[in-house]
Amino acid sequence: MHDVVIVGGGPVGLLLACELGLAGCSVLVLEREPETGSPLKAQPLGMRGLSPASVETFYRRGMLHQLRTASGVPGDPGPDSDPQEPSRPRGVGHFAGMMLDPAQVDVTALPYRLPSPALEGMLTHLEAVETLLSEQASRLGVEIRRGVTVSAIAQNATSAVAQAGEQEYPARWLVGCDGGRSTVRGLAGFEFVGTEPQFTGYSMRATVADPEKLRSGFITLTPTGMYLQPVEGHIGMMDYDGGAFDRSQQPTRDHLQTVLRRVSGTDVTLSEVHLATSFTDRAMQTTTYRRGRVLLAGDAAHIHAPLGGQGLNTGIGDAMNLGWKLAATVQGHAPDGLLDTYTHERHPIGAAVLDWSRAQVAAMRPDPYGQAIQKVVRDLIGTRDGTTYVFQKISGSSIRYDLGSDHPLVGRSAPDFRLEDATRLGDLMRDGRGVALDFTTDRHLRDAARGWGSRMRYAAGPAKNALGLGAVLVRPDGVVAWAGDPTPDREAFERAAAHWFGHPES
Repeated sequence: MHDVVIVGGGPVGLLLACELGLAGCSVLVLEREPETGSPLKAQPLGMRGLSPASVETFYRRGMLHQLRTASGVPGDPGPDSDPQEPSRPRGVGHFAGMMLDPAQVDVTALPYRLPSPALEGMLTHLEAVETLLSEQASRLGVEIRRGVTVSAIAQNATSAVAQAGEQEYPARWLVGCDGGRSTVRGLAGFEFVGTEPQFTGYSMRATVADPEKLRSGFITLTPTGMYLQPVEGHIGMMDYDGGAFDRSQQPTRDHLQTVLRRVSGTDVTLSEVHLATSFTDRAMQTTTYRRGRVLLAGDAAHIHAPLGGQGLNTGIGDAMNLGWKLAATVQGHAPDGLLDTYTHERHPIGAAVLDWSRAQVAAMRPDPYGQAIQKVVRDLIGTRDGTTYVFQKISGSSIRYDLGSDHPLVGRSAPDFRLEDATRLGDLMRDGRGVALDFTTDRHLRDAARGWGSRMRYAAGPAKNALGLGAVLVRPDGVVAWAGDPTPDREAFERAAAHWFGHPES
């Protein structure tokens, strides 16, 4: 029996498997597709934008360089700026196709932004992400079985079983990471609620007979819809038809040409369609992310329009949040209720992403209401406060879990603190343990931290910029669990450590 069976071998399932493998759990991944790779996952249709928060995940696990190389991102990030000065983002993205100006971001409103190799988002493609994570999972002892279609699941008080045909796969825990049409979600009886679609979206690789009739580049909003042509031969479009074109249908060339002509307002001709897929903006979420021994992550727990790549980024956040908590539960040292904090922390994030998606869908409507919203939004994002607000949302920097502390850093992703000896927080997190970072080299704090030796790494020394803090306790997912004043309170540290890491080992 494995500790955990994960159904679904996409980026979320594979990242979760890596996190569990890093903690020493026995993990089996069951993937329906018999082979790796797919034209829909490679460039250009598989292109996705990773938020800074997601890039930070790969950095903290020592995989950022490999991901950049596999994604074709030239070089590594440039040299760090002065750690005493807040750094301005180079790119900030868009809201409903309306681009933001990086120069408008108020960096003083980002008090915990320190220089890091992972400060910026990046473009990648699903094939690169899955290949990297598959290789990492294998190195960590994770077993991946492909061509396995789960048809039934069962659970009791101590285990769960996934069944595929006559074969059973028992485990202590089962996690569904099997996408928006999750089999696990349905079989386990999760309630899935939300709103119905406003549009059908299409992404295709095609040959255009008269490409000059279409604008190249990012999103073009029109009175009848939206289209984009980021590179020659790759076309995306949104048709506000109420989601009438079912995803199970294969879009024909004639259908795609009709829609493209309508949303572009041109008589453009598609000579040939090489590959095409469709999607909608249906926005749904399960009411909980756990039922007994079965949990959900990624699109299995929440679906919405793919505007801004929020689905992949939210799923990465799910996997990082769940991984260390489930590992601690498997290994028997989790404090009471730790696994329940997964739903408590991640469900509100998923709900907020659904609303963010709905707001963009409303703003892009090709009618007087949508156009009126666009005018208001353009005015707002033309201001410093408006741009900063949107940047905080799409970068992940506004995410803060309610961990019951008034300290403004607690519950946020930890800044990449750099010690005087050049050690960085990101370097200390590669083994998946929590980190106690002590800028004061307090002997009492050091002795306390060593009580959680196998679950927590202790590092001490002056920092180039400690942000006025004396010490911080960082969870394995990079979230600050406790922040101490210049003179840290050992007892407060111990309470926070026990709350998240259970009883000390000594």
